[in-house]
Amino acid sequence: MDTIASLFSFITWPVSWVIVQFHKVYGAIFGPDTGWAWGLSIVSLVILIRICLIPLFVKQIKATRAMQTLQPEMKKIQERYKNDRQRQSEEMMKLYKESGTNPLSSCLPILAQSPFFFALYHVLAGIASGKKIGVINADLLESARNAHIFGAPLAAKFFSSESQVSALHASLTDVRIVTAIMIVLMSASQFYTQRQLMTKNVDTTVKTPFMQQQKMLMYVFPIMFAVLGVNFPVGVLIYWLTTNVWTMGQQMYVIHNNPTPGSKAQAAYLERLTKHVTQHGKIRRRSEKAIVKAIVAKGRDRNEFERKFVNALSKAGLAAQADGTVTKSAAQAAAQTDEGAATGTATDTAAARRQQPKRQSKSQRQSGTRAGDSPSLEKSDEPQDTKPAAAKQPQKPGSGTRSKAQSGQRKGGPQRPKSPSKK
Repeated sequence: MDTIASLFSFITWPVSWVIVQFHKVYGAIFGPDTGWAWGLSIVSLVILIRICLIPLFVKQIKATRAMQTLQPEMKKIQERYKNDRQRQSEEMMKLYKESGTNPLSSCLPILAQSPFFFALYHVLAGIASGKKIGVINADLLESARNAHIFGAPLAAKFFSSESQVSALHASLTDVRIVTAIMIVLMSASQFYTQRQLMTKNVDTTVKTPFMQQQKMLMYVFPIMFAVLGVNFPVGVLIYWLTTNVWTMGQQMYVIHNNPTPGSKAQAAYLERLTKHVTQHGKIRRRSEKAIVKAIVAKGRDRNEFERKFVNALSKAGLAAQADGTVTKSAAQAAAQTDEGAATGTATDTAAARRQQPKRQSKSQRQSGTRAGDSPSLEKSDEPQDTKPAAAKQPQKPGSGTRSKAQSGQRKGGPQRPKSPSKK
């Protein structure tokens, strides 16, 4: 381990400088020689490094999902060219180039973090041996050697001898208890991170060798950390435990908000999104719009959970659009238009019924007086017309038919001349 750490000695100066700067801040709060000041400085170093590695983590997620998508095609190539390794490699590289994926992208965060890990190990090993390294001078070196985390010095290891631990003013029992607890927590956090990735964020519709490899790593990594952890100083264990906890939280956030298509996490996510959209009728977050946009773009290639999501929106009278937004479906809009038109027609009919005058009785129609109106008691001062009714207004054809018929005249045609009366 010391030989590997020496290969990254070029980065020990910036790592030690960052630790010293954080130590100044925490030393003013907890005291410069306390384990809290030095321990929190290491934790802050981890957080700073992981924040800088977030873009690489995003690339890792995309590369991992792209590799999962390509697993069926890779399996076909392996079966087709199982007797020709060279042709198999050529077809694999061609597939990677066409899809724009890189198998090494999934390892970028680990590869990028490795130099800082070994540089920190080199710094802590120098503190344990009493050697000035980087920007750590004699005063800082003595302060770091006297700093203890729950009774264990930062530079002590699980297999440190009793004389080495006594030189650091500590007890071997305390060192082994603290290091054992940290190793267990480090391995458990690594196992849980890998397990939630396998059980929640893996496409269950595709069974590929990639899933078997991930399942194997879920058990191999914790064992490997437990074996190597006994050779790590307490300060490195703090570093590795912090980065494992950060990875676990970061993985939980990704699984909750951006799950792998076809996984159990996607089913739970789309169920939550369906409830939110049906209640509010719209999508607010940009990440949600991106997921809906991807679902719409798939068309008939949607998986079971995505089809349920689209059908649930359709039942609620909503439709997902190509830009990731959600609007009312055409059928829902037409139904609302028809409902509005029917409501307006009913309102107009009711208003017309309210404005229609009351029906008059027969006696009121004959007297020319409307129902509810009282006849005028005042006599008209205008002179009445004394002309006969026939002179007032000429009779219309057909008027008086009834009277003529009663007088014995024919209703139509030339009238029969009257016979002269006998005198």
